[in-house]
Amino acid sequence: MSMIITIGREFGSGGRELGKRIAEELGIAYYDKEILVEIAKKTDLAYDYVKQIIENKPIVYYPITIGHTLNVYNDNGLYSESLSMNHNSIYAEQANVIKELASKSDCVIVGRCADYILKDYKPFRIFVYSDMESKIKRCREKNEAESDLPDKKLKKYIKKIDKQRKKYYEFYTSQEWGSMLNYDICVNTSNKSIKEVVHSIITIFKENK
Repeated sequence: MSMIITIGREFGSGGRELGKRIAEELGIAYYDKEILVEIAKKTDLAYDYVKQIIENKPIVYYPITIGHTLNVYNDNGLYSESLSMNHNSIYAEQANVIKELASKSDCVIVGRCADYILKDYKPFRIFVYSDMESKIKRCREKNEAESDLPDKKLKKYIKKIDKQRKKYYEFYTSQEWGSMLNYDICVNTSNKSIKEVVHSIITIFKENK
């Protein structure tokens, strides 16, 4: 039985922890940031640059196949350095890496449009969401980025990240991020421990295989 599980998630919903626990319970590989590392290796681009492109919405003010010229300052003044900022190429490499990983072994893959990229593999697609109160609480408990902000600003930050994920996903897949039609199961983790829902999800997963 092939076991390919993809997880889309709202920020602060516990999707990453859920994916990791499912992988551990099933004894299969888990991929998240490892995908960014592989893309950086294959493209010779800096990890932080790849992360910025993939985890934020594409720059769509220009055709995305056009390279931009960045102005770079040094001690002698200003000079121009032409850098290729081809978002399509990075997405294509991401797709190649994800397919390569999925073809090697059973695995859980978090984010990265994996549910769409691996559609021919017929993965079990999970989307994880939560109410704002639970997201804020979980961010503080897990010491997520910006978790030291007051509630009002942290709420704004969470909404910003989710908006970026939504735009990135919909830009490349033409599907609605978080829509129940695009997933096999949508999990509400509001006021729940991630440990509590792992067993139920694994049971549903096995029954659908």
